[in-house]
Parts: sequence; structure tokens; C-alpha cells
Amino acid sequence: MNTTKKVTLSAVMAALAAVIMLVSYFPYLTYAVPAVAGLCIMVIVMEINCKWAVLTYFTAAFLAFLFAEAESKLMFIGFFGFYPIVKCLVEKINKPIIEWLIKIIIFNICVVSVYLLFSKIFMLSFEDMGTLAKYGEIILLVMANVVFVVYDIAVSRISWFYFEKFHAKISCIFK
Repeated sequence: MNTTKKVTLSAVMAALAAVIMLVSYFPYLTYAVPAVAGLCIMVIVMEINCKWAVLTYFTAAFLAFLFAEAESKLMFIGFFGFYPIVKCLVEKINKPIIEWLIKIIIFNICVVSVYLLFSKIFMLSFEDMGTLAKYGEIILLVMANVVFVVYDIAVSRISWFYFEKFHAKISCIFK
């Protein structure tokens, strides 16, 4: 694939991710939308390489920063946008236990960072919630880790499905 075709595919995927991020203004889609938008970056990882995926991520993150709902854009910029790249790089290790450990550590660093940033911006705290305050943050983090494992497995399966059903068609278009 020549450079012009790489730029074209990357631009289309960045624009698609940005359009998907606009859906974040609908109620109850705050976390689902960035997760789906991140799949656009996965396409670049699979079709071109991680270097182009990083450039596509920065483009999509910039567009999301300009247009998306606040919490969704933080989730996309802080984790879901670049996770397909991290997943690809970490899974090259070919040692499942080490891969999972690294992915969970990266996820926790990102989630805690986004939470701290979001709580500072919007002055949120669990301290005013009574007895739940002691354990609320820990319970949420544990539940987030469970959801992350499910998300990682889903991304793997979606990647496989994409490769089986669409890779040949996309390759023909950008040959």
C-alpha cells in the first residue's frame, strides 16, 4: 500500500472515529461510544501498522477533543483510542500471563488517571456518600477491571471477525 492510500485510509478512519464520538451526546452511551470509536484505530493497526495507527489516533483524539462530550472524550483520549495499538504491541510478547498482566496494569493506570482528572475538573468525590465512600472507588475499579477483560476479549474477537470478513475487501480497494 503506497503512502497516499495509507493517508486516505487513516483519514477515513480518524473521521469515522470522530463521527462515532459525536454519538456520545446521547444519554447512556458515554462509555460505549469511545470503545466503539477505538475500533477504527484497530482497523489501521491491522491494515497498515502501529506507527500509522498512532498518527490516526492523534488525529481522531484531536477531533474528539473538539467535538465530543466531555467524559467520552476523556475516555477515548485516555484509553480506548490508543488501546488497540497497545494491545497489538503487547500481544507480540506471546506469553499470555505476562500479556494480561501488562494490559491490566496499563488499563488501571489509564482509568485511575482519567478518574483523577475527571474528578478534579468536575469536583467529584465519593467522600459525601456515607458508608459506601470507604469502598466505592475500590468496588468501581474492580468492576472496571472485569469489564476491561470482557472488552479485551471482545476486541480480539472483533479483530478476528474483521480479518475474516473485511480484510480482503479493504485490501482490494487500497491495493
